[in-house]
Amino acid sequence: MTTTPVKTVTLTIDGQQVTVPEGTLVIRAAEQIGVQIPRFCDHPLLTPVGACRQCLVDITDAGNGRGFPKPQASCTIPAADGMIVYTQNDKAAKAQAGIMEFLLLNHPLDCPVCDKGGECPLQNQAMSNGYTETRALPPEQGESGYIKRTFPKPIPVSPNILLDRERCVSCARCTRFADQIPGDKGLVLIERGGQQQVGTADDEPFSSYFSGNVIQICPVGALTSAEYRFRARPFDLVSTPSVAEHDACGAAIRVDHRHGTVMRRLAGNDPLVNEEWITDKDRFAFQYLLSEHRLRYPMIREDGELRPASWVEAFSVAAAGLRASGAVGVLPGGRGTLEDQRAYAFLARKVLGTDDIDFRSRPLSAEETAFLLKHVDGAPPPVTYADLEAASVVVIAGLEPEDEAGTIFLRLRKANRETGLKIVALSPFTTWGLQKMGAEVVRTAPGDEAAAIAALDLPEGAVVLAGERLATSPGALTAVSELVEKSGAKLGWVPRRAGDRGAVRARCIPQTGGRDADQIIAATNAGEIDTLVIGGVDPDDTSDPAAFRTALRQARFVISLELRETDVTRSADVVFPVAPVTEKAGTFVTWESRERIFPQIIERPGSLSDAEVLTRLVEVWESTPDALPSSADSSRTMPSRHESAETTNSGVGVIRDESASFVTSRRFRLATWKLMLDNGVMQEGDKALAATARPAVARVSQAVFERVGPTVTITGDRGSVTLPAEVADIDDDVVWVPANSFGKGVLASLASPGSKVDVEGAGV
Repeated sequence: MTTTPVKTVTLTIDGQQVTVPEGTLVIRAAEQIGVQIPRFCDHPLLTPVGACRQCLVDITDAGNGRGFPKPQASCTIPAADGMIVYTQNDKAAKAQAGIMEFLLLNHPLDCPVCDKGGECPLQNQAMSNGYTETRALPPEQGESGYIKRTFPKPIPVSPNILLDRERCVSCARCTRFADQIPGDKGLVLIERGGQQQVGTADDEPFSSYFSGNVIQICPVGALTSAEYRFRARPFDLVSTPSVAEHDACGAAIRVDHRHGTVMRRLAGNDPLVNEEWITDKDRFAFQYLLSEHRLRYPMIREDGELRPASWVEAFSVAAAGLRASGAVGVLPGGRGTLEDQRAYAFLARKVLGTDDIDFRSRPLSAEETAFLLKHVDGAPPPVTYADLEAASVVVIAGLEPEDEAGTIFLRLRKANRETGLKIVALSPFTTWGLQKMGAEVVRTAPGDEAAAIAALDLPEGAVVLAGERLATSPGALTAVSELVEKSGAKLGWVPRRAGDRGAVRARCIPQTGGRDADQIIAATNAGEIDTLVIGGVDPDDTSDPAAFRTALRQARFVISLELRETDVTRSADVVFPVAPVTEKAGTFVTWESRERIFPQIIERPGSLSDAEVLTRLVEVWESTPDALPSSADSSRTMPSRHESAETTNSGVGVIRDESASFVTSRRFRLATWKLMLDNGVMQEGDKALAATARPAVARVSQAVFERVGPTVTITGDRGSVTLPAEVADIDDDVVWVPANSFGKGVLASLASPGSKVDVEGAGV
């Protein structure tokens, strides 16, 4: 395949020749030879605007034998062949110093208390490119004294972003970011001249899942974090590169910490993954690390109650319980690292000799198991972010990128804006995120995905992104498999949790006749499995939260590896506290199969990863076999903690029977997924972030809205919920609600997977 050679131009900057591709800006050409031109408005991922004028240079020859009569903004001038540029001769230096003088004329002298102090481009460039003394004298020094412009401060542009207007230099970085990157046009420049300042459109709060990026790219201290404001200074902090743990995108972040406490998180620079942007969830949702619910020491159950225990005692009791077990089910969850998941797989298969292991703590299906073994575990050629941008068309099914995979959303939106990438999305309605990506929406009701996928005709170079929600749509993943085989399209599987792809690689999924997560729970309730090892699973995320909680009671012995107190830890016989991502080193495998290695950031005594806990547990198991009870003695040595409880699972069966009859009588199909910001436990602790979450609403068609009114009550086989209603381009027999933004979530409080619901006006 032949490629068209890139046309280049050669110019001279400060006496040095440099050759760059045609169209390269002068400021970029200077960077290639190590010449740093001062700037504020310029950003490599935003369109040029020439707003601040700080990057003025003297162009003595524009490539045509004639120069410009006055300095030009190097961030807006493309390089030309034969161009001669001076960035620090007398003319350029005087122009840059003059612009700096104008910027500082109204800028407040509050560097010691400004959050940007110590990492501020304005401070740095005032020293390197400004005058050493000001000509603006204070009023007490004469009639020519100048009073600086002031504004009320701080102004909350959103619950988690505060604006100090007098610090703003009108660079328009924030407004361009909001418009160009996530497409949330909430920030604007208002007024003109000396009164120009940043504000919010129509006085509405700036609402965006990516709003925190404007704080980081602001070149002064105008935009600050509500939670971080006045809490630390850059020179107080230790910075460590890491990887975001909230989704499967693998965004690079920088963690700033002080005395063992994380103070803030910033976006890392990784052109291959997240470029320089991260979601607000990745940036602000780290207060769970300091939660009062955090587990700090092991616990064991004695006389029906949990009590603190030493690590040695906890390992001994856990090993004894495992040796006394008849059959064990292992549920690792999806939050662990690749190393953690390999340890769970080793425990299950090599130590316990069972294939009853499954990481999926969500609705699943046997069809999905086969799909994962073939297309994910089978190591197909990976799909990358670069493939998304180069594709002829990207098909999205069972995935809402803005809510479930923020970095994918940004890369798809970028490709659509810059190259016109065609995006086809199978969705029950046109979401705001799909609109911003310019997606062509194939309106697909829940359960109809297989037919919609089969009807697609893909060109060469297509990419298909399959979300984990397709597991609950019969035939959908089979249709995806057949589509990619027929068309030759590349296939990417996009789970929600950071550890899911690594869990598949580590074989934390039944391989040859083992039970999946739902079957493990059913077998426990049926008495076929008597011991559970559970890591990081929330019952309310599972297919049947009630059945899961029943299994916790039915099991003779439960081992929990958990970060915080949960329903699982409250029912367990042995509880091991495990380290969060900041207190362990490890590897996340992203949706694109990229290994993202991160270091241990904070050393905390007694903080062990899941892998370390399981490794030591196995060591105790192997070192003291004679001291441990045999399975024949299990009824005597390890009595059930629920001997007086009802041991049959007939109640669960009755619930399922009622559920089955309930489904046939309901008219509306239920569509749902988790919003990026919701009631997730790893978002606890940051009130400002929580205040930016989108409200829980039910989305219905215009016809249904006219019938039921602005407030609806939705009733399913597990409960009811009353929510405000909003109109969407959705089928008349479909209703959408967020999965975890009310009560205990859809699965625990409303309806079982695939069931139908009633929708009626609430009369409120």
